[in-house]
Amino acid sequence: MPSPPLQPRRVPPVIAPPIPPRFAATPPAGPFGPLRRFGLTVPAPPTSDAGSLLTLSELERFKNLLVFAKSVVEGYYSGKHRSPRRGKSAEFSDYKEYVAGDEIVRLDWRVYGRTRRLFIRRFVEETDMVIYLLVDTSASMRYAGERRQSKFHLAAKIAAALAYLAIHQGDKAALGLFADHLHQFLPAGGTRRHLHRLVTELERVRPSESTGIAQALSECNTVFRKRGRLVVLSDFLDDTTQLFDALAQFQHRKFEILLLHIVDPDELQLPAFAAAKFVDLETSEKVQVDPDEIRGLYRDNMQRFIDELSRQADQRNIRHDLIDTRNPYLNAIEAYLGFRGRNAPVQRQPPCRS
Repeated sequence: MPSPPLQPRRVPPVIAPPIPPRFAATPPAGPFGPLRRFGLTVPAPPTSDAGSLLTLSELERFKNLLVFAKSVVEGYYSGKHRSPRRGKSAEFSDYKEYVAGDEIVRLDWRVYGRTRRLFIRRFVEETDMVIYLLVDTSASMRYAGERRQSKFHLAAKIAAALAYLAIHQGDKAALGLFADHLHQFLPAGGTRRHLHRLVTELERVRPSESTGIAQALSECNTVFRKRGRLVVLSDFLDDTTQLFDALAQFQHRKFEILLLHIVDPDELQLPAFAAAKFVDLETSEKVQVDPDEIRGLYRDNMQRFIDELSRQADQRNIRHDLIDTRNPYLNAIEAYLGFRGRNAPVQRQPPCRS
């Protein structure tokens, strides 16, 4: 009996999302005299976060930060941080000789059978750790290069991923949002409900106001009650001396400190435009200039600014990482997990081509 003819496989249609309208934006550059937070008045990218993480083509669907964070972190790392204090966890540490008052139930009778001496088994105590995420919401974080997400959206996604990672490990995450001072603080929590609240607050932020990292850190010192790890996500366009003076109070309290430096590629080398108007996103000051005339000096100043920030962090045993926008989330997670060595000066990027 002849077999029926094969039917062609039906493929469901692919419905492309609507393309949002383009809009005009005023992005910032870097620390060159009056151009510290200035941007070019050029057409900005679509409002979607094109060119995000994972794979560039897939990440358009991750509009929810919680879904995004889980996709980035899940399966990447697991396990708890351990403290040097002794306890009763399942992982054996070492032996100590029995003295009057020790718990008899912790005696190792096998060792006694071999040595005829009493020894107590000791174990590593597993403890949770608090990660304090301090995210810059000043107006300079609104900058977005052409067809790239804004610096704030990048920082928010990194913060969401690190919060998910911490809670996934059994630790706790706290969130601080700051501009010229600490605007909001969510105390540490380790539940999924807390993570959802933290991510919701990040999604509500609209960057504005001027930068004041030192003032915000001073205010944080009174609300960060438990020692932990402090992660600051910012473009750090502020006085670095005041920054490290403010961080000293956390070092005195034995905090681990990580500075995640969010920089758009345009801020490293200036885009290739014949003429442009730079607009300060925090003061609205405007300067008309030919980028080609200042590009060399600007790059030198920007390079010097980043290298000096990294050098001062190294001197104080603070980790500083310049986030690579080509792979920012892996970059940030590895920095958080301490996979890297000491701070190194950032290598100058080749000029971008229009």
